[in-house]
Parts: sequence; C-alpha cells; structure tokens
Amino acid sequence: MKDDDKEEEGSFIAYLITKGRKSGKEHRVPLRLVRYNGRLYASRRDMNSDWMKNILHDPHVIVEMIDGSRLEGIARLVDDESLCRIVSMLKYKDDVRARMKRAVIEIEVEGDSKE
Repeated sequence: MKDDDKEEEGSFIAYLITKGRKSGKEHRVPLRLVRYNGRLYASRRDMNSDWMKNILHDPHVIVEMIDGSRLEGIARLVDDESLCRIVSMLKYKDDVRARMKRAVIEIEVEGDSKE
C-alpha cells in the first residue's frame, strides 16, 4: 500500500478473494471494507460466512479494487474491542449499526499488483 493510501481512512467497496477451505477454489465476494491506519478491515455481525471461515482456514487473501488493481495480504481475526468499534464506526454511518458488536478481520497488505 502506498504511503498516501494510509491517510485515506474510511469505507469502500471491493472484492475479497479467499481460497475455499473445502474446494480449494478461489472465492470472490463483494464487501464494504474499511481502510484505517494503513490496514484494511472486513467485518460481519457473526463468524457464520464462507469468506470468514475460509480466512480462518487460510489467511492469504486478495483484495480486488473496483479499478482492477489487486492487493495481496494476510488476514487475522481482531481481538481488540476498541479497534473493532473504530472499524464499525468508519464502516457504518448510522449510530445503531456502528455500535453493534462485530467479528473483524484485519488485512495486512503484502504487495500491490495490477492485473
């Protein structure tokens, strides 16, 4: 991730690409991600989604931006509740959704490539 990207905090739509834990095939899902403090974050209200289970099985992910650029990274479950709250507040504009407890995944970007 470029240095100037670290300053642009907020949410955006991108595709999260994981490796299927059973099939081994690539799974691509559109999500609203959050950029904060030089990292990317994805969240759900619970752990019950294929992309979340896939990440817990294999943390290597790809984030495909709308312009087609791809960022490879390593994902991990966030256990810091204050960070989870910050991510939710950046992701959601309405107060009710922003304050809901969520499972948050942090993606540390390894590189940047164009397809």
